[in-house]
Amino acid sequence: MTSEKTSRFVRLRVELVLEIDDEGALTKAALRRLAEEAADPGMPEGERALAESAVTEDTAEALACLVDPFDLVSEIPGVELQQASWSTEPVDYDPDSPDWDLDEDDDDDDAADADDDGRAGGIG
Repeated sequence: MTSEKTSRFVRLRVELVLEIDDEGALTKAALRRLAEEAADPGMPEGERALAESAVTEDTAEALACLVDPFDLVSEIPGVELQQASWSTEPVDYDPDSPDWDLDEDDDDDDAADADDDGRAGGIG
């Protein structure tokens, strides 16, 4: 794995489908996180107000506020997170549908990723 042809960088893709059974608790947790971040003098008041509005109105935004990709890899020795991006969206989930088969390769996503310049939001 130390040959010149092997990249030191690895893209890890993780897709999760979560069931939100307590929107109020999720929203409160996101608002608490925003309040903690507001203690950082680098967060402008206007940005905080927009973020609070977003997490209050949209459960998916509240979840995105609480997810930290760094937590997924921070304990792994020899690994340093270089860049991360993530997004959330409400979906109609049907576990019996073939569209939700996790073992199925999705060639369309691979083609779309080839066009990605790696400058997505998040850490980076």
